[in-house]
Amino acid sequence: MAARRFFSLVSRSQSFPRPTLGFVSLLHTLGRDTQRSRNISKLSTAAEVDELITPSVEIRYTKNLINGKFMDAASGKTFPAYDPRTGEVIAHVAEGDQEDINRAVSAARKAFDEGPWPKMTPYERSRILLRVADLVEKHNDELAALETWNNGKLYEQAVNIEVPMFVRLLRYYAGWADKIHGLTVPADGNYHVQVLHEPIGVAGQIIPWNFPILLFAWKVGPALACGNTVVVKTAEQTPLTGLFAAQLFQEAGLPPGVLNVVSGFGPTAGSALASHMDVDKIAFTGSTDTGKIIYQLAAKSNLKPVTLELGGKSPFIVCEDADVDKAVELAHFALFFNQGQCCCAGSRTYVHERIYDEFLEKAKAAALRRVVGDPFKKGVEQGPQVDSQQFEKILKYIKSGVESNATLECGGDRIGTKGFFVQPTVFSNVQVIMPPFLIPSNTNKC
Repeated sequence: MAARRFFSLVSRSQSFPRPTLGFVSLLHTLGRDTQRSRNISKLSTAAEVDELITPSVEIRYTKNLINGKFMDAASGKTFPAYDPRTGEVIAHVAEGDQEDINRAVSAARKAFDEGPWPKMTPYERSRILLRVADLVEKHNDELAALETWNNGKLYEQAVNIEVPMFVRLLRYYAGWADKIHGLTVPADGNYHVQVLHEPIGVAGQIIPWNFPILLFAWKVGPALACGNTVVVKTAEQTPLTGLFAAQLFQEAGLPPGVLNVVSGFGPTAGSALASHMDVDKIAFTGSTDTGKIIYQLAAKSNLKPVTLELGGKSPFIVCEDADVDKAVELAHFALFFNQGQCCCAGSRTYVHERIYDEFLEKAKAAALRRVVGDPFKKGVEQGPQVDSQQFEKILKYIKSGVESNATLECGGDRIGTKGFFVQPTVFSNVQVIMPPFLIPSNTNKC
């Protein structure tokens, strides 16, 4: 029997990190525990977006961290950071550009060539990273509140999983610092062949907006554990938690210049970092199109090695003998988790025709029950999209799906009149030739 296909859409976003299996398992448990019964209507979803909770956190760090000091951008410019629940500005952040990147790279280069960090014993590096983990753990609730306020993700997800995962990752990488061993290699003749692993130098790292604090740990942790110095370019949508975390690294005793954080935009700060001749390695998480640009800039400059983690469109396949209720639960988690803003979001659902109708009705009902609202509130399952650009992109895709004659089963519109809330949306009768559901041939799969 052929499989019939329906597509359930919340977001096809620009930048997507891949969670570990343990991370996904924890988040799935969290999502399941927050579900509860609700009344439903045909094309609406339950929403709680009227009364918003005021976050109990102060925004203290908005300047770039360069050579151990927070400073204004060289140009004096700032850019706004928004609350996606309302679209209102909550802070003005120093807008770094090429000159700020130059200063940050210069500080990182000097810290690597002349400073104590790469020459420090691995044990001492490990101790500093462990102190950072302890400080992050101490400020867990504050970082989580800031993450939710600036990103729109569920507070319960941030406070119970993502910030604790930051702590866990830092401790993990701290443990590796003194366990990076070389090799002796058999050779013909009376020779001694030895392989040594050494730090590469200045690592440029560009992180995305969907998991800002977690990706900060994934990028910075291993680079520092190995004795490198780092320049991080935060996502312009979500710079606040990265700057807060940078301060904690300084408090833990990290030498000046070892970690530098510049907030800014891709075409200016990001491009300058990827093409800088004094950067020895670049790592990027984000969209496939931007990844191509990063690769080109690295190649045209000093041919620095590049690590790319890019977006994709992941299929979710439901076979004939599946437990339909469980399959619906997992399919919805695969897509709607983190407002659909995840690299491995299950944005294409294939269902065997024998159970298609049952699955579709239950999937539609599950989407209609889903509570969209203030991510600081308990019981809310879906917060706002990260910003107006992603919000408008999603609505554009939904409109294109309707115009392509896919069947809009539920959702399809915004919720409320402010902020970036989108109704959980399910399409059926989808064909792969329809423009919003096409799978680009050059899309990297996570």
